Amino acid sequence: MKIERVVVGTLKENCYILSINNEVVIIDPGSEIDKICAVLGDRKVLAILITHNHFDHVGCLPYFKNAPVYSIENLKEKEYLIGKFKFNVIYTKGHSDDSISFYFADENILFSGDFLFFENVGRTDLPTGNDLMMKESIKKIIKYPKNMIIYPGHGIMTNLEHEIENNIYFK
Repeated sequence: MKIERVVVGTLKENCYILSINNEVVIIDPGSEIDKICAVLGDRKVLAILITHNHFDHVGCLPYFKNAPVYSIENLKEKEYLIGKFKFNVIYTKGHSDDSISFYFADENILFSGDFLFFENVGRTDLPTGNDLMMKESIKKIIKYPKNMIIYPGHGIMTNLEHEIENNIYFK
């Protein structure tokens, strides 16, 4: 699976385009549709995955009317298969009450949205944010493989071992 990151919008949100052959899944198409389409090219969009519904992560949804959209509203905590893309949904509430992460076990990668960043976590002081839920989500994610690569909704990628050792919220 190939992963392409497109940084979009004034908040520098990470939109991810995952591809296998000529088929793609897009995670969090926040804004700047021209930038996203330039990377997308003529590949077929199988689905849009949304980590949470904040404006900076969903702004381009109207441009993908022919692709099904998957979010907490229609996903359970279980494994899914869309084309050749196999992933698990993990409820990682705390930044918002609709936050989910997508774990691709075969590749050992997590798309965390605004739940988890490099040496930080998402703000919990916004509407529907919750400190206790954030702590529960951290307890849940700490059980995953330590070498799991984490692709956040903003900023640079990291891995779980680094976060356990360096992220104050994991203490």
